[in-house]
Amino acid sequence: MLAMFTDFGCHGPYLGQMEAVLRREAPNVPVIDLINNAPRTDPRHSAYLLAALARWWPRGTVFLCVVDPGVGGQRRPVAMAADGKWFVGPDNGLFNTVAVQSIDHVDWFEIVWRPGQLSASFHGRDLFAPVAAALATGKEAGMLRPCPGPELSQWPEDLAEVIYVDHYGNAITGLTYRHDWRGRMLAVAGRNLAQAETFSDVAEGGAFWYVNSMGLVEVAVNRGSAAQALGIGIGAPVAWVAEGLPPAGGIGS
Repeated sequence: MLAMFTDFGCHGPYLGQMEAVLRREAPNVPVIDLINNAPRTDPRHSAYLLAALARWWPRGTVFLCVVDPGVGGQRRPVAMAADGKWFVGPDNGLFNTVAVQSIDHVDWFEIVWRPGQLSASFHGRDLFAPVAAALATGKEAGMLRPCPGPELSQWPEDLAEVIYVDHYGNAITGLTYRHDWRGRMLAVAGRNLAQAETFSDVAEGGAFWYVNSMGLVEVAVNRGSAAQALGIGIGAPVAWVAEGLPPAGGIGS
């Protein structure tokens, strides 16, 4: 299976061109458009979103990942093998969270293959898509060379920031939920928000945090947009409040 993870947006010619290459080179492999509005030109926040999404995919999946503001520059084109899955794209931090959260050994490879024509601005189509298709079909011989991975000792496993705002205005953070956080208050944009299990537990217009379907801490407003109500977006910090402090403009406000 091939999964595309990009910041290309919902409109424009780029996704279609990449998918055309995948279907040409791997016609019998299913191609899934996983997400096309990852944080734009932002590998750091995209890295935490990719790691959360990749957990749910079966071993053998090849992820074609393009959040590549340095396209055409000095960053390495790489393929990374982790937890039985492949990740193909730029070595710019996009795969770092997958690597640090991996439960198995992680192997890094530099992409040494080059096409006859390589655009300076669209390596997703010309370089990464053919390699991803080759990995999905077992035809990658000669395309990859083992290489050292990036230095990850300072890369945090979790990120106490908003990493994505969805269609509803819910703000997903880079915090993977832990049971000892249950019932804690979360400080967001000057407000202390309580936890709720479901949206229906909160009055309409009330802000709260909950554990989303990916296991991440998410900030929401019942029947409203947390992004608009709280004035937050990608990169907004969040923090756990010292136990015993009361809510400050949270549920029901």
